[in-house]
Amino acid sequence: MNGSPASAESLRAALAGVVDGLPPSGAARAVERLIAHYRGTTPTDAPVLRDRSDVVAYAAYRMPATFEAARAALAALRDAAPDWVPATHTDVGGGTGAATWAVAELWEGQGPRTRVLDWAEPALALGRELAAGVVEADWRRERVGTALRLDETDLVTVSYVLKELTEQDRAALVAEAARAAQAVVIVEPGTPDGYERIIAARTLLVESGFTVAAPCPHSGACPIVPGTDWCHFAARVSRSSLHRKVKGGSLPYEDEKYSYVAAVRFPVTPAAARITRRPQIRKGQVLLELCGSDGLGRETVTKRHGPLYKQARDAEWGDAWPPAEDA
Repeated sequence: MNGSPASAESLRAALAGVVDGLPPSGAARAVERLIAHYRGTTPTDAPVLRDRSDVVAYAAYRMPATFEAARAALAALRDAAPDWVPATHTDVGGGTGAATWAVAELWEGQGPRTRVLDWAEPALALGRELAAGVVEADWRRERVGTALRLDETDLVTVSYVLKELTEQDRAALVAEAARAAQAVVIVEPGTPDGYERIIAARTLLVESGFTVAAPCPHSGACPIVPGTDWCHFAARVSRSSLHRKVKGGSLPYEDEKYSYVAAVRFPVTPAAARITRRPQIRKGQVLLELCGSDGLGRETVTKRHGPLYKQARDAEWGDAWPPAEDA
């Protein structure tokens, strides 16, 4: 395949090329309207992204963040099953294909055959355009709901989709993904309600015989008491000029908060524990909030721990702990 390999940089370049054709003020207004819509209740009988201008504006604003969150979740799956390589991938509700780009980057050269399913034809059309020469995929229009039937596949991704569905459709989608796939990765916004949707999906996957590969160190019940907290992580995202115009401010980046679950039907080695908050670096010590096989806890790593202390200082929110020996 010609062109640059899939990456955050090549995605930003592709997006910049299509955004150039939109008036900046019009793009900003479209993004503001679409954000307001997504924060409300989205019906399942009509796509939110209505035409090309909607799709281009929203993709420029949201696709880099969705890509980073999906990539982080998929990387955690790959870390837990380093020898597993998906030969086929279905991106359900994939829209313009952010998760598809993430899969293409993480398994570059091993190229799973990808099919992107979405009901918004303008989103699929832009996805094809952005991916041309970089990411190979089959883009198909399908309604995501109780009637959806998937071909058997190695990997199913469902990225920022569940919020758009009714509870019945969510359960049906997760059940169908579990029936069809060997591995399922679901990503939602890192909000309390996003976490609740992830926990519900996680429960259905475990009940279907799946093993949780990430972020959890086990497939048992989440130790977080409902209503007291929520499990989420953060991915650093470079901000485009449109991004800065819509949100204001001058920082060249922002952190995308997300929740996720990766579950599989094959042998996997989950992390012994995972860092659930940004590490607190203090003089001579690092405080790590962890979720491990025994539940939630805190570990203090000091200079007396030798090389582990430096690794703790370099550790990031969402990382497995302790680090792999070759890290």
